[in-house]
Amino acid sequence: MLEVRRELTWTPFFALVMREIRRFLKVATQTVVLPVINSFLYLLVFGVSLGQRLGQNPEISYLAFLIPGLVMMGALNNALMNSSSSIIIAKFSGELEDLRVAPLTPSNILWAMAFGALFRGYVVGGVTFIVGLGFYRYYNEHWLIISHPFVLFYFLTAGCLAFGKMGVAIALWAKNFDHVSAVSAFIVMPLLYLGGVFYSVENLSPFWRTVSHFNPLLYLINGVRFGILGVSDVNIFNAALVTFAALVVSHILAALSLRTGSYQRW
Repeated sequence: MLEVRRELTWTPFFALVMREIRRFLKVATQTVVLPVINSFLYLLVFGVSLGQRLGQNPEISYLAFLIPGLVMMGALNNALMNSSSSIIIAKFSGELEDLRVAPLTPSNILWAMAFGALFRGYVVGGVTFIVGLGFYRYYNEHWLIISHPFVLFYFLTAGCLAFGKMGVAIALWAKNFDHVSAVSAFIVMPLLYLGGVFYSVENLSPFWRTVSHFNPLLYLINGVRFGILGVSDVNIFNAALVTFAALVVSHILAALSLRTGSYQRW
């Protein structure tokens, strides 16, 4: 009897996870190839063309500095878009009603969406890193070695899960696709660009350096940079705490949205 109950609990959950993964893989040109092309252009324009003219750490080339930021930016942005697009489509197609009658708890739905977003973040981030490795190997004649693999795994995993869950909360709040796009364009992307993807906050004036430390994405991006290069603009332990706090807050917001928000009305 216990085995049957477990099957009824976990089979729909894993089915929903696999559906999320297959959903974005069916349109891989838009969900994987396009972000990688954008990263390729960033590496070509900033990392190669302008990198030699920019002031940089003599021990680390600007191209190497840029790669971790692009990896995290691509992973976080795609994790957010994966879960938010899935929920917003389900809202207007009536699929949320099917999820309500399925043997799934709100927690099952939330974690399934988060794992689907995590997988997409891994794919985009991983392919971006491979492209960056190609650039680095071509211009430096040696491979870029990951300094702290477990640190990289922690920040990439926690960041993608947090953004995946935040995407659920945003999509349940949004009344249409424009609302989701507005949050991404006017809040998420500026925070990513100002989070140290393209520059070190140590090069800013004291005032703007202080302001930058209130951007939580600064800690996520520098966590990945420390994992790959072994350098960071912030204390890595503080970055780990901020990343964990972001994961907890996003989980609470998404869980509340699923239990008491638009999920109940749809």
